[in-house]
Amino acid sequence: MTETVTAETTTAETTTAETTTAGSTTEVLVAGSGPTGLTLACDLALRGISVRVLDQRSGPHRESRGKGLTPDSLEVFARLGVGERMEAAGSRGLVLRKYFDGAHVQDTPVDGGGLLIGQWQVEEVLRERLAGLGVRVEYGARVVGLAQDPAGVTARLADGRSVRARYAAGCDGGRSTTRELLGIPFEGYTEEKPTMVVGDVRAPGLSRDHWHQWFTSGGGGILLCPMPGTDTFQLQSAPETDGDGEPLPPTLEGFQRLFDRYAGMAGIRLTEATWLSSWRVNVRRAARMREGRVLLAGDAAHVHPIAGGLGMNTGVQDAEALARSLAAALAGPAPAGDALDGYEAERLPVAERLLADTTARHRRVLAAVREPGRGTEAGMG
Repeated sequence: MTETVTAETTTAETTTAETTTAGSTTEVLVAGSGPTGLTLACDLALRGISVRVLDQRSGPHRESRGKGLTPDSLEVFARLGVGERMEAAGSRGLVLRKYFDGAHVQDTPVDGGGLLIGQWQVEEVLRERLAGLGVRVEYGARVVGLAQDPAGVTARLADGRSVRARYAAGCDGGRSTTRELLGIPFEGYTEEKPTMVVGDVRAPGLSRDHWHQWFTSGGGGILLCPMPGTDTFQLQSAPETDGDGEPLPPTLEGFQRLFDRYAGMAGIRLTEATWLSSWRVNVRRAARMREGRVLLAGDAAHVHPIAGGLGMNTGVQDAEALARSLAAALAGPAPAGDALDGYEAERLPVAERLLADTTARHRRVLAAVREPGRGTEAGMG
């Protein structure tokens, strides 16, 4: 893709640097402060590149969400100087305790060189690293407009401010505002109904030495994974349904009913649901990862089944590749478009393979859990 000047994506867009918050231009603007955006910002800052990170949320979350780092991601974090902090926050040597129709049937050790760690903990470590490099996430900063010209990008915020940058990166998740403002199609499909409810809960009395996985011969099941450094479990389950077979929204009371149905462990009461969410199968990728001076990374560019735990990790790999390309574009003397086209050429095929791979893993898991003694390990490796 050649570096083109795009039309304004919103009406009445302000494009002059004089209206920016600080009256100056930063080199890279990052929208989104999840693992992808924070990895990108840390990498750029370590290269001496000025960066600003905007997030529309009011502040950090404490939700487990993506909960595993692969060896490749750990290598990236080691280079960023946070490898030891990640190791300290996470744990290794996970054991899957499998139950079938209520009976304990097998324990399966899993050690592929990865790390069990909550997404909020990954973000916390990266935020602290970024702050040490002189950059802090700017919360309550929702981007509502983007405009480009030959010299850079102007982002208009919901509060009326404008931010000027030479380049911008949309790392703002599967519902990416950046992608929508650029008009980039998100190709693929989304299943109509949620297939899983997820959340973070406490389960006093339940062993924290295992990832508990209950499945049944009639289909359905529930999983509780102990999150390191906390007293919570990440819960995953088939959703409750109403009398018409429609999925019900997640609640703590619903979690307890699901636990009683599938686990049948009298005396275990789930408490303090600090995160409640529904998950449905999404298999989508952006038609392109670059529009002029704005690029996409992480879930903003691709979403897929969770089997294998590759989502957060692929975003980290995107961020590393994008930092490398942006550094080359900013350094010259080769045309900046060459470096940026190289990012898309490298990562778009990765996204395509990721969708196919995780879809196949998801199918394997769904088939495996119908057999006693098998569980989520069918989607690993």
